[in-house]
Amino acid sequence: MTSTTTDAAFVHPALFYRDEHEYVRRTAAFLAEGRAHGEPMAVAVPGPNLELIRTALGADAEGILFLDMTDAGRNPGRIIPRVLRGFADAHPGGRVRIIGEPIWAGRSETEYPACAQHEALINAAFEGRPVTILCPYDETALAPEVLADARATHPLVIGGDGRQEVSDAYDWRAVVDRYNQPLVRPADAPAFSFGGQDLPRVRHYAVARAADLGAAKARLMDLELAVAELTTNSVVHGGGRGTLAVWTEHGRLVCEVHDEGRLPDPLAGRRPPKPGQIGGRGLMLVHYVTDLVRLHTTAEGTTVRFYLDL
Repeated sequence: MTSTTTDAAFVHPALFYRDEHEYVRRTAAFLAEGRAHGEPMAVAVPGPNLELIRTALGADAEGILFLDMTDAGRNPGRIIPRVLRGFADAHPGGRVRIIGEPIWAGRSETEYPACAQHEALINAAFEGRPVTILCPYDETALAPEVLADARATHPLVIGGDGRQEVSDAYDWRAVVDRYNQPLVRPADAPAFSFGGQDLPRVRHYAVARAADLGAAKARLMDLELAVAELTTNSVVHGGGRGTLAVWTEHGRLVCEVHDEGRLPDPLAGRRPPKPGQIGGRGLMLVHYVTDLVRLHTTAEGTTVRFYLDL
C-alpha cells in the first residue's frame, strides 16, 4: 500500500475493500507502517473484522488497543469523544494511528444519517492534530450512496489494490448539512409541554411512560439521566421551555425533546470538556448512555431524539 505517512497534521483516508483478503492486507500494512514509526495504535471495527486483523497480526498485535465498534460505537455520536479522542488524548505529544469502521452492512436506515455525520465531523474534531484515522468501507455490502458519502467525508481514498486517490467529492460540511434532517414525531405520540418549574414533573412523566412501554429498570435510569440533561438544556439554552414525547419504534424506546434553541456548533456533544470546565457535558452524556441520537437544528429550534434498545 502506498505510504500514508505525511507531514500533514490530520490524515483521514477511506479504505474501499472488496473481500477479507483485501481488508486484512491493507489494514495490516497500515498498522505495520505505524509500528515502524513507533506510533500508538488502536483498532475499532466490528467484532468479526476485529478478529481478522488480530489473527493476521499474531504477535504483532501486542500493544495495540482493540475495540469492538458494535459496542464502543453503537451510538455513532460517542465515537469521537469516547473512542477517537479518548485514545488520541491519552497519547499526547506525537502522532497516533487509528482504524475506525463505524459503518457496516448491519447499520439501520435510522442509524445511518448519524453515522455519515460522524464521519464528516471527524474532520472538524481533528483538524490540525497529528492523527491518522483509516476508515474501511465494504464495497460489496454497502449501498452506492454510502460509498458516495465516504468520498465526500474523506479527502483521500485507498482502493483494495493499495492505490490512493485524492477525492474530488470531498466536502464534509455538505454531508453534515444534508443529514440535518427534520424529525417527524408520530401523530399518536402525546407531547408533554414543560417550563422551568416543570423539570421534576417532565422527568417523572418520561420515566412512567417508558415503564408502561416496557423499558427495563436499567434503561429507565439511562432515560431519566438523558431526559434531565435535555430538558434542563431546553430551559437554560432553548428559550425557557420545550416539549417531550416518548414512544416505541421497531423494538426501541424513543424519546424526543424539542425547544426553540439552536446548536450552531456541529461538534456539540462530541467535544470532551476541558479540565476544570464547568458545564458543557449534557449532550455528551446523552450520547454516552443511549444507543442512538438524532438531531435536527435550524434557526427556529432544535429537536433531539434518542433511542434505547428495549
